[in-house]
Amino acid sequence: MDFLINVVLPLSLAIIMLSLGIGLTWADFARVARYPRAFAVGAVSQVVLVPLAALLVVTLFGLPGELAVGFMLISFCPGGVTSNMISKLSRGDVALSVSLTAVISLLSILTVPVLAAWAVSRFMGDAAPDVSVTSLAIAMFLITTLPVLIGVAIRHLAPVFADRVEPVLSTLATVLFVVIVIAALAGNWSTFVENLPLLGPALITLNAGLMIIGFVLAALAGLAWQARKTISVETGIQNATLGITLAALITGQPEGFSPMALPSAIYGITMYFVALPFVAWFRSR
Repeated sequence: MDFLINVVLPLSLAIIMLSLGIGLTWADFARVARYPRAFAVGAVSQVVLVPLAALLVVTLFGLPGELAVGFMLISFCPGGVTSNMISKLSRGDVALSVSLTAVISLLSILTVPVLAAWAVSRFMGDAAPDVSVTSLAIAMFLITTLPVLIGVAIRHLAPVFADRVEPVLSTLATVLFVVIVIAALAGNWSTFVENLPLLGPALITLNAGLMIIGFVLAALAGLAWQARKTISVETGIQNATLGITLAALITGQPEGFSPMALPSAIYGITMYFVALPFVAWFRSR
């Protein structure tokens, strides 16, 4: 378990972020300036509204200590590769989805460490572990931002190689994601079973609520139908692997995953079931 947490988990996240980066071009970042309104709506939704909605759900469901922190952690995470995939299945604006994921993923090394430190202090009080914002930011840069930049560089310098390796990386990233989710659940099985009746509805409420909020906000902003679908997905779908990794970095438990990882692990499963009816509706129009 020590090897899984300290080596396999960060390596898995790095591969997932590399698979994201290798599908990006510099034009995906430049697109932000050409469509500022759509990007601004998506960015505000992800960075501001998602954590606020998570805080409201945590309060309403009365989640305790580490579980509350873990719940907040998943809300701090950007969409990742999964949101791009679901946006494509929804026949949304995939270019907007990719641009949002790219930029917000890079910004997360600034926002996530600060918000994570606040959540630990807010919900764990005297039992809170020491969280170094600087150390967390450095770790996030090494396992999230750097792999994305390497992927973009590979795409730019060797596009043919990038096309060849991208599906392999995507498949590997999916397999590793499944392994990490299973390991996090297995390592906290009794806590999982005990808290599932509380965590499950809370996560589903957050997930569905955010997809609705994102869609309504995009509609109020007067965005096109495809952009509305994408903003809905980008607001409602978070990077569960990053949430599990953050929990491991914060708690530093060598003997196994802490309960803080449970919300992200459960969310990694429930988000697909919540997204399914939205995708069906989006595809029908």
